[in-house]
Amino acid sequence: MNQTDHSTAPRRSFAIISHPDAGKTTLTEKMLLFGGAIQLAGAVKAKASQRNTRSDWMNIEADRGISVMTSVMTFNYGGCVFNLLDTPGHEDFSEDTYRTLSAVDSAVMVIDAAKGIEARTQKLFEVCRLRDIPIITFINKMDREGRDPFELLQEIEQTLALDTAPINWPVGRGRSFAGVYDLASNRVRQLDADPDGFIVDGPDDERVSALLDVPEKDELLEELMLAKEACLPFDLDAFNEGHLSPVLFGSALRDFGVRDLIDTLAEIAPPPQPQKADVRVVQPDEKGMTGFVFKIQANMDPNHRDRIAFLRVCSGKLTRGMRAKLMRTGKPMSINTPQFFFAQDRSLAEEALAGDVVGIPNHGTLRIGDTLTGGEDLVFRGVPSFAPEILRRVRLQDAMKSKKMREAMQQMAEEGVVQVFTPLDGSPTIIGVVGSLQLDVLIERMKAEYNLPINFEMSRFNVARWVEANDPAELDRFTERQKASMAKDLDGAPVFMSESPFMLNYEIDRWPDVTFSDVKDYQRQAE
Repeated sequence: MNQTDHSTAPRRSFAIISHPDAGKTTLTEKMLLFGGAIQLAGAVKAKASQRNTRSDWMNIEADRGISVMTSVMTFNYGGCVFNLLDTPGHEDFSEDTYRTLSAVDSAVMVIDAAKGIEARTQKLFEVCRLRDIPIITFINKMDREGRDPFELLQEIEQTLALDTAPINWPVGRGRSFAGVYDLASNRVRQLDADPDGFIVDGPDDERVSALLDVPEKDELLEELMLAKEACLPFDLDAFNEGHLSPVLFGSALRDFGVRDLIDTLAEIAPPPQPQKADVRVVQPDEKGMTGFVFKIQANMDPNHRDRIAFLRVCSGKLTRGMRAKLMRTGKPMSINTPQFFFAQDRSLAEEALAGDVVGIPNHGTLRIGDTLTGGEDLVFRGVPSFAPEILRRVRLQDAMKSKKMREAMQQMAEEGVVQVFTPLDGSPTIIGVVGSLQLDVLIERMKAEYNLPINFEMSRFNVARWVEANDPAELDRFTERQKASMAKDLDGAPVFMSESPFMLNYEIDRWPDVTFSDVKDYQRQAE
C-alpha cells in the first residue's frame, strides 16, 4: 500500500453515483486496486469464482449483481487519503444515496457510453446540484460500441445544464479502443498498469496513429484537434461552484482511464468543505471536534450482531477513547473503537481528521442524523428522511417470535432500511419503503440475520405524511379526530396516513393550520 502519513495527508471524500449497470461498482473495485487496498478486483457480472467485489458483500447484492447499500472505503493514493462511498444505483434505495451525498465533498458521475444520461443519473445529479457538490464525469465502457464522444458531451451540457471540459480523449472506440489521450499534457496511456504512458508531440504524432487502423486514424486526428480547440478548458473555480464538470473517458472493466480518474481526483477534487449547522457554519480547520452520522449499518459481521454508525468528521480531530457529546440526548458518550473501513474489512482508527469517515460500533445509541461534538451545542442540518411510497403490514409466520420481530424492526428502522410506524389505535405495526426492492431486502435480511421468516399484507393506507402545527392544541385536535389514521414514527413524531392522495388533499383543505410534509429532517434543534 502507498504508505501516506494518514494524519497529515489531504482528504478527498467522494461518492460514486450512476444509473444501475453503468459500471459504478466495477470502477470502485479498480480504484481500490490502485490504492493498494485489494490484490484482485472483482467484477459484478462475472463467473462465480470471479464475482468477489468487495463493496457488494451482502448475499442479495451478490445474487442480483446490484448494490443495495452504500459501502464506505478508505485508502491511500498519491499522497492523499481517499474516503470513497459506493452508493446504490437503484432508485428503490435512493434514501441511502441521498444521505450519503450529505457526507461527501465531491462526486464521480459514471455514464455508460452507449446509453448516455439515464433517468437515475439525472435525479442524482439534481441532488448534487442542490448541495453544490462538484462533479467529475467518467464515461465508461468505451471498449464497447457506443455513442460519439461529442454527442455525449453535448447531452451532458443540454440535459444537465452543466458545462463540460474533457480531460482526456478516447483513442479509438469499441473493439479498436486502444487507450486515452491527455489533452493538456499530450500524454498517451494505454493500459492503466502503465503509470507514465508516453508523451507525444501532438495529435498528429505517428505514435498516436500507430495505435489504430487506417480509416480511424484521420477520424481520431480530427476529433483531437476539435476537442483541443472547441471544447472548454478546465476551470477550477467553475468546477468547485458546480457549473463545470471535467470529463474522462475509459473502460473500468479493461483497465483504461481509471488511473487518469484517480489522478484527477487527487489533483482537483476539493478538500473537506465547511458544513452548515443550525447556529453557524463549521470550518474544517477548527480545533473542536464535530461530526454527524449519515448511515447506520447493522450486522456487517453476522457472527457478532454488530451495529456500526458511520460518522463524517466535519472539524477538529476525533481520537480513540475520547468523550463526545451526543446532541440528541445531551449526554456524553465514549468513542472507544472508531474504525476505518474497507467494505467488510476494518482497521482501528487511532485518530480521524475533518473529511474522514469513521465507523463507530454502538448498540442503538446513535441514529442517522445524530450530531457529535467536543462539547459545543450545535446540530448539523441536511440528512433527510422521505415519505414512503409503499405501506405494508408485516406478517410473522411464528407468533411466538413477535418480541424478537419488534426488536429487529426497530434496528432496521434505525438503520434506515425501512420506516416503522406504530398506529395510535393499537393496530399492528406498518412499515414504509420507497421501492418494492426494499421489501425483498427486508425479507432476505430478516431471515439471514434474525432467523425470522416474514411476509407482507396489504395495508388500507397508501400515503403517509409527517404532520405539525404552530399551535400544539391544533395538532392535538387533529390527532384526536384522526386517531384511526395516526401513527408515530421511530422518533415519536406524528404521522398521518391516508387511503389515497385524493383523501390526503381533502384533509389538507380541512385543516389549514396543520402542515403535512413528505420530507423530514432527522436532526432536532440543539437544546
